[in-house]
Amino acid sequence: MKGIRIYKIVVRTFVLVLFSIITFQLNAQKTVIDKVIAIVGGNEILYSDVENQYMQYLMQGYTSDGDAIRCQVFEEVLFAKLLLNEAQLDSVEVSDEMVEGEMDRRLQYFISQIGSQEKLEQYYNKTILEIKNDLRNTIHDQMLSEQVKTKITQNVTITPSEVREFFHKIPKDSIPLIGSEYVYSQIIMIPKILPEEKAYARQKLEGIRKRIIEGENFESMARIYSEDPGSAIKGGELGDFSRGVMYPEFEAAAFALQPGEISPIIETEAGFHILKLIKRKGDYINVRHILIMTKISPMSLEIAKAKLDSVYQLIASGKIAFEVAAMTYSDDDSKYSGGVAINAQTGSNIFTPEQIDKQLFFKLDKMNVGEISPPVLYEKERNLKALRIIRLDKRTKPHRATLEEDYDKIQEFALTQKKSDAVGKWITEKSEKTYIIILDKKLKQCNFTYEWE
Repeated sequence: MKGIRIYKIVVRTFVLVLFSIITFQLNAQKTVIDKVIAIVGGNEILYSDVENQYMQYLMQGYTSDGDAIRCQVFEEVLFAKLLLNEAQLDSVEVSDEMVEGEMDRRLQYFISQIGSQEKLEQYYNKTILEIKNDLRNTIHDQMLSEQVKTKITQNVTITPSEVREFFHKIPKDSIPLIGSEYVYSQIIMIPKILPEEKAYARQKLEGIRKRIIEGENFESMARIYSEDPGSAIKGGELGDFSRGVMYPEFEAAAFALQPGEISPIIETEAGFHILKLIKRKGDYINVRHILIMTKISPMSLEIAKAKLDSVYQLIASGKIAFEVAAMTYSDDDSKYSGGVAINAQTGSNIFTPEQIDKQLFFKLDKMNVGEISPPVLYEKERNLKALRIIRLDKRTKPHRATLEEDYDKIQEFALTQKKSDAVGKWITEKSEKTYIIILDKKLKQCNFTYEWE
């Protein structure tokens, strides 16, 4: 399984770099005295290239063997530069628009973490334009390398016979242990918000807005009345953001404001808002907002519960199939798959106990396979109340993987191995044809997975 380690490492590295590059690259510019430690084709590897990623490993708790970790990181960087060299030889292109879009996405993430564009600029003692200039070439090269990396494995497929062969080669004491898993279906009904409930929320916000217009402090009113807990404690302040982050209606109103201006009342999925622009700087703005959510009344809940109770009775009496009821009555996209719940983390219909919210897990754990629950109240995202009927379709006990029960997982393991072999073969072929020299004597002694020189 020679190739599997470097394949997994590279996948992880590209994910980590996605959000960590700013911190480590810009810190390196201030604190690391750089030197060239290796050359791959026409691309140099700097001491800081390795140290930046090494520091990322340390932050994740990998501290047991510093030299081994640094060697592992160095091999990751060698592979990344080999990918870049291939991209340059093949004239792979990435448009300026793609680079700018990716750069804005990363900067938006870090601004949201640090609090504002100004704080980011203060931390690095650079303007946002200088930060972008520092990162542009790095992001461009990473995107080129990512295209080559994807191309290596994009046509790798696996047959059922290869899956069986892979499984039978695994030593019996190394066959993976599969934990408990659940498959369930659901019919979800979201109580309708009555017109008078919307009118009440809007009227309440109109009163708040009137008081602010007449002189009361927006920040204080947000702390007292806003129903967005994340921003209310900060006086409604959301921090710097660019377009494409908030609700479309929210953004349209926010970007139309002048500093200090109070918006009209706007409606989004979350409820009703008023906004006040704090500042505008380039493509970023910062606003305060007050949210009054449109709440579902007890009457609406009772109406929905009565309707879903009748659906449950129809299913329980055999007058309608669960799948037909899901398609007819459910307010959730799962109705298009017969009600089968899809795991957002994996895209499959299989859930581990950790991937199910606690309330639902305790419910499923007490049910028999095939059993259907009466309607139960639960909270969806953004504290939205809904009702659902649950059917437990499958539950497995912890066991050693078998082809019969766990074919999909074994297929995934086998495909990963085959992709790893493809990556390993590519590295071996390209490294033999590419000018590679390691200049750092200590790193030259690393126990690499591949022959790089």
